Amino acid sequence: MEERRFGRRLVLASVLAAAGALAASGTALAQQEHVGQYSQADINFGMSLYGDNCVSCHGPGGDGVDGVNLRSGQFRAASSDYELEQIISNGIPDTAMLPGNYNEAELAGLVAYLRMMGSLDASDATIGDAARGEALYNGKGDCASCHRIGGAGSRTGPDLSDIANYRTAGAMSGTLVDPTEAMVPINRTVRIVAGDGTRYEGRRLNEDTYTVQIVDENERLVSLVKADLREYEILTESSMPSYADTLTEQERADVLAYLLTLKGVG
Repeated sequence: MEERRFGRRLVLASVLAAAGALAASGTALAQQEHVGQYSQADINFGMSLYGDNCVSCHGPGGDGVDGVNLRSGQFRAASSDYELEQIISNGIPDTAMLPGNYNEAELAGLVAYLRMMGSLDASDATIGDAARGEALYNGKGDCASCHRIGGAGSRTGPDLSDIANYRTAGAMSGTLVDPTEAMVPINRTVRIVAGDGTRYEGRRLNEDTYTVQIVDENERLVSLVKADLREYEILTESSMPSYADTLTEQERADVLAYLLTLKGVG
């Protein structure tokens, strides 16, 4: 475990070692405009990852390694966010920069924090606690009444067992506040009247030209032939409630911290 943590620290060290090398050349690339480009949730998550994996080498100010200053915002070997992600993920051959096993949310968070590090006031960041978030998920938030994690909970909402592997901190934070705006199209609720008059309502699970599969309100998988339907309506409002008022900012940060730990089996 300690070897893995050391390896992850080397990943970040190399990312900005490459950045420092570019700065030394004196041919800085044009500065990108970053204000408003990254969500606060991604920046906060990246700051947490930096603190866990990078601060022991780079220091809290990002200048702990000779020739590297992470607050400068100048990245010679990675002029774009995509290139920076590639370096973090794949490393740099024949250097101490090792490949890093980061998921999408972690990459987005690290890039967001590194880009905004120079202008970020750390005292403004709301960092969540995963243990408190799990308690809120199962208690005050009542999330398990719709969602499922690792075989426990309802199937009426999307399974969250590995949500951190494909949704960023910013996307999940947005869902907690405005679920309709952040809703993934395939997860929209549908209302159906079959040819025999039977009515169905539930989460759309899959759809092709000829059929549609839903998980209904009783958690049953229903497959229907579209040509046989009397009515088929896709709702534009999410059935998930907003937690903008029911949970405080800190509580939402705690729930988010818990969701970011959900990476599936292994």
